[in-house]
Amino acid sequence: MTERDRLAERHMGLVHSLCKRFSNKGIDYEELFAAGCLGLSKAINHFDESRGLQFSTYAFPVILGEIKRLFRDGGTVKVSRSLKELSLKIARLNSESLQKDGKELTVSRLAARLNVSAERVAEAIGSARAPLSLTAEADDEGNPQLDVPSPDIQYEISERLCLRQALASLEHEERRLISLRYYHSKTQVQTAEILGMTQVQVSRKEKKILAKIRAEMTA
Repeated sequence: MTERDRLAERHMGLVHSLCKRFSNKGIDYEELFAAGCLGLSKAINHFDESRGLQFSTYAFPVILGEIKRLFRDGGTVKVSRSLKELSLKIARLNSESLQKDGKELTVSRLAARLNVSAERVAEAIGSARAPLSLTAEADDEGNPQLDVPSPDIQYEISERLCLRQALASLEHEERRLISLRYYHSKTQVQTAEILGMTQVQVSRKEKKILAKIRAEMTA
């Protein structure tokens, strides 16, 4: 397996965790996942290790950008014919594996069986519609459930990266206030003394900043 394939395999959980942030907002999970996989593919293509960044740090905004682009474009992801054909082959192999072993194949095993990269497999899985079911269960109306498990560590990474991005958008004094309150465990009174403000001013400003952070993280 190449390093590109390993990156695709290891970071599928990050794609899922970011997609979950935008579920129930008008676009099907499959569409979100397709956009997320496209973002992961772009991140792998353009990642430059010499810049000293961790791949997850670099990939996070790229994946997030593709998901947000989906909302701007009205919820459509263009899928090539070759990618659709590959997704059908993946569906067939997974179906055979489920019948034989009771579980679907991993991305790396699918890549080996189909003689393509894991990155390409990730794109194909994300592009699928009806041929690929994310779970075998269905609700009372017969609609497939889209509960896709992802490792907790990947969800934690996405939350931390999203928080870091939100904090970076704050003004210097806003970041300083949040740092004193939540990273240095200062009380509002202590924070007010350091910043030359009253406790009431700190309380009001803190509420506004937290609302700003929440809005940025859910935007």
